[in-house]
Amino acid sequence: MNIKGYAIAALAALLCFNTPASGKEPVTLHIIPQPQSVVMEKGGFKMSGAAINCDDKFGEEIRRCIQAFANDLTLASGKMSSFAAPNGLASTIAKGNFKGVAFLKDGSLEDEEYSISVSTRSVLVKASSLNGVLYAIETIKQMLPEQVYGHAGSSPMKMTIPCVTIKDKPRFGYRGMHLDCSRHFFSIDEIKKYLDVMAMYKLNRFHWHLTDDQGWRIEIKQYPELTIEGAFRSGTMIGRDFNSNDGIRYGGYYTQEQVKDIIAYAARKGITVIPEIDLPGHMLAALSAYPELGCSGGPYEPWTKWGVSEQVLCPGKEDTFTFLEGVLSEIAELFPSEYIHIGGDECPKSEWENCPDCQALITKLGLKDVNGFSAEQYLQCYVTARMQEFLAGKGKKIIGWDEILEGELAEGATVMSWRGVDGGIKAAELGFNAIMTPTTYCYFDYCQAKEKELEPIGIGGYIPLETIYGYEPMEGMPAGGEGHVLGVQANLWTEYIASNEHLEYMLLPRMLALSEVQWCKPENKDFDRFKDSLTGHHFGILDRLGYTYSKVILGIHGFNKQ
Repeated sequence: MNIKGYAIAALAALLCFNTPASGKEPVTLHIIPQPQSVVMEKGGFKMSGAAINCDDKFGEEIRRCIQAFANDLTLASGKMSSFAAPNGLASTIAKGNFKGVAFLKDGSLEDEEYSISVSTRSVLVKASSLNGVLYAIETIKQMLPEQVYGHAGSSPMKMTIPCVTIKDKPRFGYRGMHLDCSRHFFSIDEIKKYLDVMAMYKLNRFHWHLTDDQGWRIEIKQYPELTIEGAFRSGTMIGRDFNSNDGIRYGGYYTQEQVKDIIAYAARKGITVIPEIDLPGHMLAALSAYPELGCSGGPYEPWTKWGVSEQVLCPGKEDTFTFLEGVLSEIAELFPSEYIHIGGDECPKSEWENCPDCQALITKLGLKDVNGFSAEQYLQCYVTARMQEFLAGKGKKIIGWDEILEGELAEGATVMSWRGVDGGIKAAELGFNAIMTPTTYCYFDYCQAKEKELEPIGIGGYIPLETIYGYEPMEGMPAGGEGHVLGVQANLWTEYIASNEHLEYMLLPRMLALSEVQWCKPENKDFDRFKDSLTGHHFGILDRLGYTYSKVILGIHGFNKQ
């Protein structure tokens, strides 16, 4: 399609989403991510003081969610929104005399699908699951004034939403956001705030990077030295100077009780937590606690700088697998998620090449340099396959970075494509599922302005809103390969991000652009509409909720600028 054709299509979509049936002045909906189908009608419904009703077919968890929405409306509008779960709600509505807001269970809808039908008398919401209800509530809240977020707490105010019919469901089932808590540690409250904004924009997977060379962040009861020794380093690199060290002891970790709290908190918001235990590389913090698991025997200490350590786990020692199985047993028991991420990226092989134990195992397994891969690369494949089989016995599947494709990969593994899009394309060609998270579009530690000297220090690169928004995950996929793409994720590595303020600045508003890539069909995306919604409504929401975010799109640089 040429440029003129795109312009006509975008205009048609805009009119479809925003023009009321009466032909009067359009009502603009500032919903992010944009719903799949929006049909505007004449008039509006007064949400202030509206009675909120819940189908008695819904379980207690969903009832609590809807009651919390009623409480939010009461606080924001200053008028009481009662909550009830009456018997026979659907029958009452069918008789045609219902007035108020009703949440109805509709088993014909998919897991995360929902519909909203707003007339001057009622708001009818249909969903089959907790996530569908949550997403419907977030959509309704985005149609209300910003005061519904953070609550006005002063004088009563009118809250009206336009008459509209919305039918909506996500394009991808996996809509992820990653956070590296190893390079820099973030508190439980900071993580919950991160989850809050994910939930607002309908992301449903939190990829929690918990271990790396710079620190081990999760309590493992069988191996207490991981957090006694491996969770703390002697200092941190200053700026970009790789030879520097501020000399300040740094670290922290999450107890298993704290992890359970995060998992439960995320679940209430429709988010699944996927832990990452990176192996067999990026294990220097673990080796500092248990040096006998390395090829040289140490001594080791957690890195004070960034980059890739040449020191990795020694697969030639059976004790290494005893250790990994012990760690992953506790992880599998702790996290209810279907997947566990086992890393697999950036694993140097130089120590293995010179390690008698590793070479003995290579000989025993009959590994050779073949098909363009070294025997040491096939040794990593052995580690991956063994951990995959072990976790399968715990009812878990593995995700690994795209390096796990180098050599052989056992059926059932999922590939996270980070070194561009090629890993995901290759995975699909080979019949593996893939999650697309390429550096070219989805690395939020990259700068978001060309004027890098005006921005907070970062790892480099340049990924502005427009680049993220323009990403098409299916581009280049082989015929029939689209079904192997589970979804899209962005990654936020924290080598240079030491504060929550800086973290939020790098995350927002780029995560909102990501949400439309994850949720919307390509024909429903329009950057001009997105930008107008962002600056005209969502910046106000983020302000009310106390988030720090980049205003580069407004020509303002730095997170200390107002």
